Amino acid sequence: MRGDIESRGEKGRGSNYASSYAVEDRDTPWISWLIPLFVVANVAVFVVVMYFNNCPKHDSDCVARFLGRFSFQPLRENPLFGPSSSTLERLGGLEWKKVVHQHQGWRLITCIWLHAGVIHLIANMLSLVIIGIRLEQQCGFVHIGLIYLFSGVGGSILSSLFIQRSISVGASGALFGLLGAMLSELITNWSIYTNKVCALLTLLVIVAVNLAVGILPHVDNFAHIGGFLTGFLLGFVLLPRPQLGWMEHRNRPAGVRVKSKYKAYQYVLGLLSLILLVAGFTVGLVMLFRGVNGYDRCHWCHYLSCVPTSKWKCDAK
Repeated sequence: MRGDIESRGEKGRGSNYASSYAVEDRDTPWISWLIPLFVVANVAVFVVVMYFNNCPKHDSDCVARFLGRFSFQPLRENPLFGPSSSTLERLGGLEWKKVVHQHQGWRLITCIWLHAGVIHLIANMLSLVIIGIRLEQQCGFVHIGLIYLFSGVGGSILSSLFIQRSISVGASGALFGLLGAMLSELITNWSIYTNKVCALLTLLVIVAVNLAVGILPHVDNFAHIGGFLTGFLLGFVLLPRPQLGWMEHRNRPAGVRVKSKYKAYQYVLGLLSLILLVAGFTVGLVMLFRGVNGYDRCHWCHYLSCVPTSKWKCDAK
């Protein structure tokens, strides 16, 4: 079972990014309802998973037995206070053999809504609230919903190409996608920001800290990287803001030339990102369903997920 508690760095997000807009292309922000709905959905799925897990039926050493069938697996099996790996696999966890050999591609999506335990769930949901609500208020639920879902799938695809001998669950790919979208949104809307350098450095530090957590053992950093890259590219496609003065063009006298809604570099970045997204998903899915092992094509890539030290060893396979 792989944990992906990546939220430690995300919790410390400062207000530099949120307060660095010079202007807004809307008078008032959107009301955030999709991100809270995602949080409720993740919690509800975890409750359902624990119901089906029913630890007392299979083990006498369950944790918090007073919870009945909702009690947790023994800590020696799952230190995150959650269900067994077999339950997660049965209910949609990401497992390479089932995706490739049993054609269960739906697991690329269902694994996003599963969590390995209470600790895992709380960490991810806190990160989702801190990052997602602000983004949804600024960019709207449609764009943020698309980024969240596609980033989760992008993380699942990259994870499946490299992690082929264990189960992977969690919303970490989707969360890193939102983080990547924040970065690309800042870049593509660079001209309407104040405190640009401060906002950029803040985001880069957050990204670096979170990716650094992924080099620890038993953390699926490939899901983090795949989700981050997907969200980063989607941000250029979905989150460009109109250039200054565009929103007031209706009040201009007739015959006055109106600027293009977006700047040329925003169009270029959006088009290139869309091409890379389509190519990346196509190549990734083809490789996955052909049963390709990512390590055969990238021998050094195991360092992206785990760096061996004197304190721990890594399974490069």
